[in-house]
Amino acid sequence: MRRLRLGSALAGALGCLALSVAVCAALWPHAREAGAILAAQDDPSALSDIHISSALRSNRALVADHIEAALAEGDSDLANSFVELARDKGIVVSAELSKRVSDAVTEAGSASHFAKRFATGLVTGNADDVASLSGTVAGDLFVFGDIRDVVREGKHLATGGEVDRLILGLATVGLAVTAATYVSVGGMGPVRAGLSMVKDARKVGRLGEGLTQWAGRSVREVVDAPVLQQAVAKGSVLRPGQTISAIKAAFRADKAGALVRLAKDIGRVGEKAGTRGALDTLRIAQGPKDVARAARLAESKGGQTRAILKVLGRGALLLAAGTFNLTMWVFSALLALFGFLSSIKATTERATEAWLRRKKARRLRRQVAAGLPSGPALAGVVAQG
Repeated sequence: MRRLRLGSALAGALGCLALSVAVCAALWPHAREAGAILAAQDDPSALSDIHISSALRSNRALVADHIEAALAEGDSDLANSFVELARDKGIVVSAELSKRVSDAVTEAGSASHFAKRFATGLVTGNADDVASLSGTVAGDLFVFGDIRDVVREGKHLATGGEVDRLILGLATVGLAVTAATYVSVGGMGPVRAGLSMVKDARKVGRLGEGLTQWAGRSVREVVDAPVLQQAVAKGSVLRPGQTISAIKAAFRADKAGALVRLAKDIGRVGEKAGTRGALDTLRIAQGPKDVARAARLAESKGGQTRAILKVLGRGALLLAAGTFNLTMWVFSALLALFGFLSSIKATTERATEAWLRRKKARRLRRQVAAGLPSGPALAGVVAQG
């Protein structure tokens, strides 16, 4: 009867051990990925690698589908970004699809196309690719672009029309930064380009809501509105020197640090990931910290950045949601591991106890067989064995 009870106890312990092993095996992959995500939450490059790898495992056709969609929309830059991502991840892109991407990139970079887009950016101040941004930045560097924007918005302000105060403020800051760019012989170039991109993103409706609100507050701190209003009322594109001097008086350099850092970060994104990569960043960013993370991502991933942002959105920049769920995966795995170790401990203890009892019983039986005296307690132990 005792052996039966002992066998049942060992069977129960082994059953718990088997259950713990099964639970650990099921939870471990999720817990491992969750732990890696939590560890990489402050590293945009590592975080995006984990998410992209997971997305590619779930859908092996993801890259090809996005390339086809980008080509259909005439966005050769995005299509090429996915080709670079595929190359980095060891995913094969068909020769036919690669050639179509290469041809589209060549066409977009042709001299005639570049000249046309450059002129568009120079005249209108709107940019959505390298060529048009080059025109926009050229116009801003020669102060034509910023004066045009200040005078246009200023006239609306003077006549009671609808005014985009963010464009007005960014153009005002841009004039001051342009002067610093000349003084530093181009050292402020990324900041100047970054301001142009923020301004252009605002014009074409690609500046995220959160970033728009932040930039609006920053501009109000940087620009002295009454002084600016007086300056633009008398400003003219035909009198650039006089207009610049009047507008610069409204600029508060001591308040411009955060806005200049934002412009510098978006300029870094543009240098590494291209103009459209910078505009994509401005569309999804909710504040300057997102843009700073995007700059780190672009410096690490280069041409792949647009593809990563397209697939992951803001999730490429930070652990935006699901932290509790990720923590619970890790916690559950730790609990399962604790149960596994506890089961091993219990099984080992019961097996050891059974082995010791049997060894002791065999020894006592040998003593009895040898004719050694035994007391009632000894006889009881032998009978139990």
